[in-house]
Amino acid sequence: MAERKILISKAYVVFLGFCILSLFIVGKIAMIQLVDGAKWQKKVDRITTELHEITPTRGNIFAENGTILATSIPIYDLRMDMRASKLTKEMFHAHIDALAGALNRLFGDKSASEYERNMREAFAKGSRYYLVKGGIEFDQMQLAKDLPLWVEGRFTGGLIIEKTIIRKVPYPNLASRTVGYDKEGTQRVGLEGAYNDVLGGTPGKRYEKRLAGGVWMPVNSSNLVDPEDGCDLYTTIDVGIQDVATNALKKQLMKRNAQYGCAVVMEVKTGRIKAIANLTLTKDSTYREVYNYALGEASEPGSTFKLASLMAALEDGLLSLDDSVDTGNGAYKFYDRMMYDSERDKGGYGRISALTGFQKSSNVAVSRLIDDRYKKNPRAFTDRLYKMGLGKPLGIDIGGEGTPMIKDPSDPTWSGITLPWMSIGYETKMTPLQTLTFYNAVANDGEMVKPQFVKEIRRNGKLVKKIKPEVLHHSIASRETIRQAKILLESVVTEEGTASNLISKSYTVAGKTGTALMANNKHGYKSESNKKYQASFVGYFPAEAPEYTCIVMVYGLKSFVYYGGAVAGPVFREIADKIFVDRLDLHKPVVEDPNSVAIHVPVSKSGYAPDLKYIFDELNISLTDHSDEADWVSTRTLTDEVGIEVRSIPAGKVPNVIGMGLRDGIYLLEAAGLRVQVSGVGMITKQSIPPGAPASEGRIILIDLS
Repeated sequence: MAERKILISKAYVVFLGFCILSLFIVGKIAMIQLVDGAKWQKKVDRITTELHEITPTRGNIFAENGTILATSIPIYDLRMDMRASKLTKEMFHAHIDALAGALNRLFGDKSASEYERNMREAFAKGSRYYLVKGGIEFDQMQLAKDLPLWVEGRFTGGLIIEKTIIRKVPYPNLASRTVGYDKEGTQRVGLEGAYNDVLGGTPGKRYEKRLAGGVWMPVNSSNLVDPEDGCDLYTTIDVGIQDVATNALKKQLMKRNAQYGCAVVMEVKTGRIKAIANLTLTKDSTYREVYNYALGEASEPGSTFKLASLMAALEDGLLSLDDSVDTGNGAYKFYDRMMYDSERDKGGYGRISALTGFQKSSNVAVSRLIDDRYKKNPRAFTDRLYKMGLGKPLGIDIGGEGTPMIKDPSDPTWSGITLPWMSIGYETKMTPLQTLTFYNAVANDGEMVKPQFVKEIRRNGKLVKKIKPEVLHHSIASRETIRQAKILLESVVTEEGTASNLISKSYTVAGKTGTALMANNKHGYKSESNKKYQASFVGYFPAEAPEYTCIVMVYGLKSFVYYGGAVAGPVFREIADKIFVDRLDLHKPVVEDPNSVAIHVPVSKSGYAPDLKYIFDELNISLTDHSDEADWVSTRTLTDEVGIEVRSIPAGKVPNVIGMGLRDGIYLLEAAGLRVQVSGVGMITKQSIPPGAPASEGRIILIDLS
């Protein structure tokens, strides 16, 4: 009995102890909640609330005419605070059906029931930052604010709208590697990288609270410091020239099955880059802008370097254009290595002048001329090249410029064959842009200007800075040397030169073709089975008063056609034609022959009958109509009238578009399901698929205009 009383007493003591402890815990909780609550809440807020940066809107990049090349577009996330201060359980359940149905109709990505189920689960969990829909556009965001429940506002409806800025390039193949890209967490390239500080703006600041799961939510809708948006860049790019440069280059790369290529157009006086195209053959057998070869590809330039070699000798007074050199049968041995001309199979050129050697792009002629004059003092040759502005980077704003290399006689790899091979563009390296800049200096009467990609910096349309042309070298050579250099370049675009295919009746061209064997990484130049070539043409036009210079480089050629005139020349010609057509001030004035007989009836293109008849009627031109009210007709210019006849356009067949204008021709060909590629300007003179052939959907047809 006594033991039982002792046990009961102990139990009461333990129970009393637990009661006292419980009262102490309850009291402590009450003290924290009621007395010290504000103090502890401030400490929690300091731990979970931080000052975060607000990313400003990045500036746009424009072409010269205001076309957007890169822009920042806002996208929005729709989130919901399921514990908003005035969002009651009754209100949520009363409107959730209507809200879910409206979301389904607005976005269509989920069923109404799925939207409703997900939001009910989030409400049950008390989510403060539930993502309802992400990545929507401005118009959708505006509509979302008027949906059921959300129309009540943030504190009642719980809607939170978060804006994010993304970078958009509307025209991916319009100088995209030069425009560059801007992706968070990756290196910015091109103009995006070069002008990052200008485009980027100044970040703002706001307080944000960390929620469960590491999500940060703005504390309130107002910012502590508002962001300042970036400035806009207005580039020198002309979208018309850029478009024709890209398409002409792409067409030739496809035709020759080349690995990659580039084309650049520069304004002579200012150095402004009007077009810069870089295309690479990708794994899916398409050509896209992947790397900026014009800027970064430092390679052996080949025969385009011959101009610099002869200019050096002319400037040093060691050469005249009339000096002769014996090229023999097109082969000459320097020590243990043979130098060959492209015409050696035809017996070579024999003894020719320096001018003819350049005109024919004779390797033997140029290498012998330079070797004979500088063999005893090769440093004089390389020093002269340096003085003409070669051998050092241009220092352009865009990063990634390839490093040029003009080998020095002190180089341990210098040998007896270095000088002759260097004179024709081997054992030296230049980027296409560096070569173009040198030729542009010749066109500019000796003044070398820096390639320029940006004309103006603006903020909200107001001019912040105008970027002026920058002179790198006031005179790369004497006036007399420049004059003779122009004679050399003009001789190439003649019937006897290597670029005879660039002769135009409308304007004059001066330039130089280039062909180089590309070194193989494993076998150098010795692998016969893996030989690849690069073809180039660099020049300016009009030759008598240069306005533009242009370089075209095509790399990785394996076919038997790899010479610069045949491969790069047509691209140059198509670009120059486009510019000439658009620049009416370049056209020579028409001088009428007083003895000529005026022709009053114009030559008319074939085409759409209603349009032609309307024009003939407006111009009061007599018409002999044998069209039988057909839609498409052929025209004949007679002595004092125009005759029109039916042109049959059979269904499912390739139509005959020869003699038509470009607009009508493309309309008919595309209506037949064909994909059209165009070359030249004027009237359609040739089509690659003959009229009447089956017109299969998606088949490519080439049309030539003249």
